[in-house]
Amino acid sequence: MPDIRARVLTAAADLSAADWNACAGRDNPFVAHEFFTSLEASGSAAARTGWQPTHIVVDDAAGVPIGILPGYLKSHSQGEYVFDHGWGEAYERAGGAYYPKLQCAVPFTPATGPRLLLRDPAAAPMLLAAAETLARQNNISSVHATFLTPEQQPLFAAQGWLMRVGEQYHWSNEGYGDFADFLGALSSRKRKAIRKEREGALASGVEIVHLTGAAITEAHWDAFWHFYQDTGARKWGRPYLTRSFFSAVGAAMGDRILLMLALRHGEPVAGALNFIGSDCLYGRYWGSSEDIPFLHFELCYYQAIDWAIAHGLARVEAGAQGAHKLARGYRPVATVSAHYITDPGFRRAVADFVAREGEMVAADIEAQDMATPFRKG
Repeated sequence: MPDIRARVLTAAADLSAADWNACAGRDNPFVAHEFFTSLEASGSAAARTGWQPTHIVVDDAAGVPIGILPGYLKSHSQGEYVFDHGWGEAYERAGGAYYPKLQCAVPFTPATGPRLLLRDPAAAPMLLAAAETLARQNNISSVHATFLTPEQQPLFAAQGWLMRVGEQYHWSNEGYGDFADFLGALSSRKRKAIRKEREGALASGVEIVHLTGAAITEAHWDAFWHFYQDTGARKWGRPYLTRSFFSAVGAAMGDRILLMLALRHGEPVAGALNFIGSDCLYGRYWGSSEDIPFLHFELCYYQAIDWAIAHGLARVEAGAQGAHKLARGYRPVATVSAHYITDPGFRRAVADFVAREGEMVAADIEAQDMATPFRKG
């Protein structure tokens, strides 16, 4: 394709929503212009937090964007959910500077999605080549693209990037008519255990409501912010997202948000935040102000399954880690990331590591898949 040029944006807002979303499409909510601008304008993903927006755009001869690689120049490895802290420590012990690195990702979001936003598929190798050039010319140690879709994995592999395999737990809709139909696919013992958990979660008298769009008010976000802060402080030391992010993303794309709240006497005591894709419900954050047995499982896993079945979605991605999801119908699945390492010697070391790690992850997925609660035979 002649007369193609690449440029770097220091904010998603530097490109119009129309041009960005023409590349991103509507399938995945996390790659929407509105999601990135909410992260950046709220100060959640910003230079001061170690996430400096560095989005690569390829234009055609008429100046129309035909591809975007959403990227962030990182000064640390937090908030990514594909762990490379050990790589950085090893490289720096050898005398190199691992940071800055370029992260091709959605900040704080371990959900599969396109990392090359393509209006024209021909832009894919140009975006990857531009990322490599940017790294080499600016002393950037590496470029990392995380949680790739199966469709885009070959694009990175064909460019020679190192492919790393990880693991998550996703629920798959096998054509279930309702939650009872899903339970029918499980062993008798697991069916009884899930029913007991669901009954236990509601035994304290809470009511669960589903909110989306304009039904989500600032009062709801205030309550959820309290839940999010508590969970974030316990898991990460400090919450990644600012309070203003929730208001911004709610206003910009509320129709793609599902907020599940547990109410006691009309007041929220727990909540789970989900985003709605074309074929997937993505669970993101949860928190509570009361310790209610089994409510976490109910709000984050069972309500999500119920909603996905009712709305004909193919799967639920419930976020990173969590082997406890296995007993609740979420299967182990491979996740894939791609890595471009500028230093040839370091690249060889990383290639050896990801090959050995991949064998262990594959074996673990195979073993865990045998332990799912589904009926055998």
